[in-house]
Amino acid sequence: MPDEPAVLTERRDRVLLITLNRPEARNAVNVALAEGVAAALDTLDDDGELSAGVLTGAGKGFSAGMDLKAFVTGERPWVGDRGFAGIVQRASRKPLIAAVEGFAVAGGLEIALSCDLIVASRGAKLGIPEVKRSLVAAAGGLFRLGRKIPFNIAMELALTGDPISAELAHHHGLVNRLCEPGEALDVATALAEQICANAPVAVRESRRVVLEATHAPDEVGWKLSAEGMAAAMRSDDFREGLTAFIEKRPPQWQGR
Repeated sequence: MPDEPAVLTERRDRVLLITLNRPEARNAVNVALAEGVAAALDTLDDDGELSAGVLTGAGKGFSAGMDLKAFVTGERPWVGDRGFAGIVQRASRKPLIAAVEGFAVAGGLEIALSCDLIVASRGAKLGIPEVKRSLVAAAGGLFRLGRKIPFNIAMELALTGDPISAELAHHHGLVNRLCEPGEALDVATALAEQICANAPVAVRESRRVVLEATHAPDEVGWKLSAEGMAAAMRSDDFREGLTAFIEKRPPQWQGR
């Protein structure tokens, strides 16, 4: 409905579900959607009761990218230091999973690439078709794809503009979980809940090391790993994790 917010949020225990809610426009990104995503990520970052997020799209697909009709009227869907769509330059500090049905193309795929993990349904299409419109995939797609899939596959996507299937994306490691159509949200939520079962500080620090050290020299990786371990061991959850293991019971994480 036109009067509905461009982005919906729903709390599911420790998981925040964020829904791109412009199905009539294929969830294309305008200012309202970008601001809604940024606000949702602020909530996820700042709320100690939340440990992970799932980002999905309403209707038949995830997102078709920038709303070009809005763009030509002067709208610029960038939000502060979060960038395009309120996410591509600074996503959440907590794990974020994209749940993709139907399609994630152009800026839509760049939104998904801003997430830590991707769940996609069979038959979904993923691509960066910008060159077909004399544009460049400037919201992270051109360099993030080459970090996540084989170089030549990323180059083919960039130069031809043709999409690949979720099945092929899964084969090359871009998609973490492949599911049946209509099941992406449930599978992504289950994956988020699996993450939420772990100690929040340790998850946050582990994520940071993977993101910052994977392509860095070894000495950077050693430094960040040591800092992450120290932060985890300073947390209240460190003692709880050891005590729960000894007492053979599920841990009760406090996130601090």
